[in-house]
Amino acid sequence: MCADLSRTQRNLLVCERSSFLDEKNRVSSQVEQLRFNYKVSVLLPECGSAPSHLESILNSFSSFYLIKKLPLYELLDKDFLQSAVYQGSVYGLSFRTRIDEDNCVALMPNGHLVFSLDKDTFETLGLEGRPSRSNRTSSRYEVTVDLRDGSMAPGGRGYLRLLRALTSRLKLQMDFLISHHPGGGASLQPLLSRCDWSERRPDVGRRALSRLVHPSLRSCDPHDLLEWIGAVDASVSRENSSSDFLSTLTCLEPEATVSRAMSVSACGLLLPQDLQHLVEELSRPRQTPGLL
Repeated sequence: MCADLSRTQRNLLVCERSSFLDEKNRVSSQVEQLRFNYKVSVLLPECGSAPSHLESILNSFSSFYLIKKLPLYELLDKDFLQSAVYQGSVYGLSFRTRIDEDNCVALMPNGHLVFSLDKDTFETLGLEGRPSRSNRTSSRYEVTVDLRDGSMAPGGRGYLRLLRALTSRLKLQMDFLISHHPGGGASLQPLLSRCDWSERRPDVGRRALSRLVHPSLRSCDPHDLLEWIGAVDASVSRENSSSDFLSTLTCLEPEATVSRAMSVSACGLLLPQDLQHLVEELSRPRQTPGLL
């Protein structure tokens, strides 16, 4: 085995079987931990079109904003801190940056500003950090700053040190996606008013499926079920044979077939609050076909 492959990080898939009707189900707590989300999909068996209430929920998802070439020191503006970081939750993420190669930044809903930096940038900025735990084979460093900490108040010692690093030592700038809950664009105005920005809406898509072969949800292994769901969402054929060269992915047995199905999805910077609302609506009993 290749030495690099032998050091590949382990992964753990935790699956729970429960009901939305169970007051102790942990779906809500799990969704709350999904801070940055790109896509959510709902698979509706025996449906030829999406129910109107589902369309309404997806179309009500929060807007987000793309800021072009954002100088990172702008995130330390005292008016922005007061209106957005200290009030509610900010979700910000550098756009089109590669986490294993480029300098990346995230602004978390708890007020933490997180940097993932290459060695040269880290040393130039002179910030306190540690070697990356997710990429130990390369010289990358992680820096986390709590913007809500007392030392990071405008004029404070930690604040001035970070401001000097981002203005005097290295003026980092990058495209940046950002959203705010519950204030939305109004809470972000102190930042947006000084930047080149555009408002974005999550892209809602629909895809009709015919003769969908699916495994038994009660007896299926969780890893295999996750693989099947991913294959359906990615439009990967599951009607292959074990001798096929390109793909040996087949539907798990025992299997069944539904004559039609509808896949509905939303893509963009999706907030956990919107996903929670979606889950709550889907968990309500309705006189409609089952939802997967």
